[in-house]
Amino acid sequence: MDTLAAPLTIAFDYTRSLGPVLGRFMAGLRERRVLGARTSDGRVHVPPLEYDPVTHEPVTDLVEVSPTGTVVSWTWNPRPVEGQPLDRPFGWALIRLDGADTPLLHAVDADELHTGMRVRIRWAAEGRGHIRDIECFEPGETGISEIAEDLEPVEIMTTPIRLHYQHTTSAEEDRYLRALEQGRIIGQRCPACRKVYVPPRVCPADGVAPDEVVEVADRGMVTTFCVVNVPFAGQRLTPPYVVAQVLLDGADIPISHLILGVEAGDVRMGMRVAAVWRDRSRWSTTPENIDHFEPTGEPDAPYESYAEHL
Repeated sequence: MDTLAAPLTIAFDYTRSLGPVLGRFMAGLRERRVLGARTSDGRVHVPPLEYDPVTHEPVTDLVEVSPTGTVVSWTWNPRPVEGQPLDRPFGWALIRLDGADTPLLHAVDADELHTGMRVRIRWAAEGRGHIRDIECFEPGETGISEIAEDLEPVEIMTTPIRLHYQHTTSAEEDRYLRALEQGRIIGQRCPACRKVYVPPRVCPADGVAPDEVVEVADRGMVTTFCVVNVPFAGQRLTPPYVVAQVLLDGADIPISHLILGVEAGDVRMGMRVAAVWRDRSRWSTTPENIDHFEPTGEPDAPYESYAEHL
């Protein structure tokens, strides 16, 4: 039987607040201007530093530099991947803009590159206060645009991050997933410490692979939990809801899962819960066969029974 494998994607929209320095820098890019930070030693840093590396004081002196610069060093990218600035071969370069003392890393759209090459910014069609307002650099010269001095700082910047990869299971994970397809939950016991790991994996305490296969129950107790109150992109449930560590009967390591069918404020440590499986017609080799856990109505487990599993 072939080992299970599947394409997976990790996706995260990285969002950060910018503060007064980077906020003005991004606002400048939105208006097709490049601002650098002048530090106490007289050097102009692009992108700007938030704190002076010599005095450690906040940087307050921002100065405009040219959108034209010189390639200091570079490397060629023959096979661009998703999310990069260009979809054809291009160069990554450190570019020292005229008026700056430090180089900026960005893409250069050119058939070839060399150190000392003169390049200029190719601006995005529409500025939105993001580093991608610089679409890339290209060979050539240009001047500084005359733009109004007042800039409303950008407060928040979001950068989507995507990683696509092919995941191939280990023998232990393969066995675990095939059991889930049958509506069973299995773990494996470490031959050294005798702990049952669910899902099965190399014992982190003893560094040895598990051997004995152990079938565990689809019910257990909540050890610890958190109440999710903050909405985020891609969220499938409306807050508040609970994500808990559930110690299944027969296991020594808890698994993380949703607790539904109860008010978030009523979830507690020691609460007995049971798995709610999806309709059998939807089962496959995935942990999503278990939709969530719900309270069983049994008395709470005493603290001593799960104290060592927190």
